[in-house]
Amino acid sequence: MKAAIVKRYGSPDVVSVGEAPKPAPTAGEVLVRVRAASVNRTDCGELRGHPVFMRLFSGLLRPRRKIFGLDFAGEVEAVGSAIVAFKPGDRVFGMCPTKSNGAQAEYVCVPERAVAAMPAGARFDEAVVCEGAFYADAVLRRIALEPGDEILIYGASGAIGTALVQLAKAAGGEVTAVVATRHLELARFLGADRTVDYTAEDFTRIGERFDFVVDAVGKTTYFRCRKLLKPDGIYAATDLGPWGQNVMLAMWSAITRSNRVVIPTPMRIGGFPAYLRGHMEAGRFRAIIDRKYPLAAIADAYRYVETGQKVGIVVIDVAAADDGAS
Repeated sequence: MKAAIVKRYGSPDVVSVGEAPKPAPTAGEVLVRVRAASVNRTDCGELRGHPVFMRLFSGLLRPRRKIFGLDFAGEVEAVGSAIVAFKPGDRVFGMCPTKSNGAQAEYVCVPERAVAAMPAGARFDEAVVCEGAFYADAVLRRIALEPGDEILIYGASGAIGTALVQLAKAAGGEVTAVVATRHLELARFLGADRTVDYTAEDFTRIGERFDFVVDAVGKTTYFRCRKLLKPDGIYAATDLGPWGQNVMLAMWSAITRSNRVVIPTPMRIGGFPAYLRGHMEAGRFRAIIDRKYPLAAIADAYRYVETGQKVGIVVIDVAAADDGAS
């Protein structure tokens, strides 16, 4: 099968498309013929080997897995023993565990719990959305957002940010989205109650206080945003922050029991695709697609994601001939 292969850490130049062995499902696994995949910030971090301490899990000198990619959508090709929920031909989507090869290939094997049936009427390119929503959901669960809570989302145009806006609104939150000028209409379209253009004004000086402030892109800090928090407000970050300061602050918050700064830890993948499908079918969540690349040009997709300018998701069209991904 064709796959995007990574043999060492480095820039997008080390990603090459070549032949790899087609996987076979073991007990409890589903073999999926991939129609669409994605490239996201997590993939780029894994490619670069950043942060360095993560190499304890991904491989000290070179990546343990040779094929990256978390999100996938496609058709069931075969199933392992004891699988009863899926059969060959089923349209499915989901998220790959990071301990095995990923979805930037023509085929991928994943545990049954990481797969869900495609939402009715959805295209393949609209279903490679789990990664951003997975982290967004972890944030909302960690801060325990309730109806009526006021939440400010900095960086509300990326994969995590667009997911946060939609899932926070679905939970009944009052959402303020901080984005650049060109993304104001997108934020409103997603349901934000208020938008702030950070290129036109200092969003930390808008004179309001929030129950929660979330940095969804790792480009601001708690010290800059703390004036936005109510006395018992929480700052949540999806990134380690400059010099890992968010980790240190989260540890101190835990020690002092102030709960002021948190770095949410995602739950296990199992069951999440099915949970997200419910939101998608109810119209509470939709994909925001920035660009699409064929598998042959996946290195260009990595280069674009590394610019930090992407909006929503970047799709890899693994099966260009399929009308659902083209």
